[in-house]
Amino acid sequence: MLRRLVFGLGLLSATMLSHAAFAEGARTLQIIVSKDKQSLVVYDGEKVLTTSKVSTGKQGHTTPSGIFSILEKQKYHESNLYSNAPMPWMQRLTWSGIALHESNSVPNYPASHGCVRMPGAFAKSLFQMTERGAHVIITDAPIVPQLIVNANLFLPRKPLPTGPLLSDVQLRTSSIGSSSRQVDSKPVEVAMNVVPNNPSIVHPTTDARPAPTQPITAAKEDDVAPLRILITRRGERETLMDAQILLQQLGFDTGGGDGFAGPMTRSAIAGFKRWKNLSPKGALVTPEFLDSLYETAGKPRPPMGQIMVRQNFQPVFEAPVGIKDPEIALGTHFFSVDKVERKEETAEWHSVTVPNGLSAAMKQRLGITVADDPDAPGAAAQALNRIEIPADIRDRIETLISDGSSLTINDQGIGQDTGDGTDFITVTQPVQRVAEAQAFITRPQPVSQRRTAVKPRAYGLY
Repeated sequence: MLRRLVFGLGLLSATMLSHAAFAEGARTLQIIVSKDKQSLVVYDGEKVLTTSKVSTGKQGHTTPSGIFSILEKQKYHESNLYSNAPMPWMQRLTWSGIALHESNSVPNYPASHGCVRMPGAFAKSLFQMTERGAHVIITDAPIVPQLIVNANLFLPRKPLPTGPLLSDVQLRTSSIGSSSRQVDSKPVEVAMNVVPNNPSIVHPTTDARPAPTQPITAAKEDDVAPLRILITRRGERETLMDAQILLQQLGFDTGGGDGFAGPMTRSAIAGFKRWKNLSPKGALVTPEFLDSLYETAGKPRPPMGQIMVRQNFQPVFEAPVGIKDPEIALGTHFFSVDKVERKEETAEWHSVTVPNGLSAAMKQRLGITVADDPDAPGAAAQALNRIEIPADIRDRIETLISDGSSLTINDQGIGQDTGDGTDFITVTQPVQRVAEAQAFITRPQPVSQRRTAVKPRAYGLY
């Protein structure tokens, strides 16, 4: 009780401090945590603002590596998993239980249950420097942001005349975090207290209607929330979503276009196969089925990639994009922009390449036969050069881009931690040994006919 009283008095005094020095440019900060070095570095572009030692997850509770952002900030929080352990200056990275926070135990080795522990004075200082949405990248070995100039990166454009957003582009509202949810949808089970309407819902339902149009208003630069952009490969979800839309256009009732093979979708696919005398045996969605479906609908097959855009922790739209040499892995790369000057149409981008080992099964499913090399010079630029973004999509994004906007490129798509109330979260895996990376077969895998059960995490909020 005494400890809590003392800490409460500390919080009261903290609220009296001036934050002007920290607030400026907070949206462009990047926080990079190295598990090998047990260190945390705060960058503004290439400039190091501050550093600290940390303590990440111990064996059995390893802190996940990847690209995250701050979802929630609380000056004081208590763990509901570990005896109400106090977690001052808490900054949440996932709704499944990972955060940055103060601890009185920050040894020079991993010791937490998955969170990133920081010394008290530094945790308070960092809390005052950041705002929701600030990016946090967790890796094994340290990485450093590098200035990058590339013709494929987005540059700001002067606002377009007021009118419908993407009025001439056939887009669909993203199903990630959509307000339309299936009746039987269940939130991910997490071992912690979460906000009402748990935002860890995995891929809630959306229907097959195009995205609603929204007018573009000439907002002040400071008032424009940063965009979060993900470019990835089209996976099972996107393939099935498009199949559902085409089936509905042909008169079949799939129950929506959510990318999940529920009973109505399975019935619609079975009906189409009977109509076209296709074999009902084997996988639900086969190359033969897709070829026949696109031919019957009179539609071309979509390109290999997908671009998804979020703003204010909610989906805006998604659309197909091209990927050159799709058999080569793109790798995992993160780009952030600042010094956005809309009148001059200039900006400054920085990039980091994050090592990420894809499993053999994922490579099979995505048709990847050549692994990426995260240590290769210019790896981020090489990935950018392989992306083909339609001009109209680029134009509209560039009218909305602002300081702190970011772009992630990965092969694996969206993960279960991306949902309502999050930016795009990419959880990475250790890079496989060369012998393991080459030991896979490129035979395509069938689309799952049911949702993958979400297993409880081995890490918690403390």
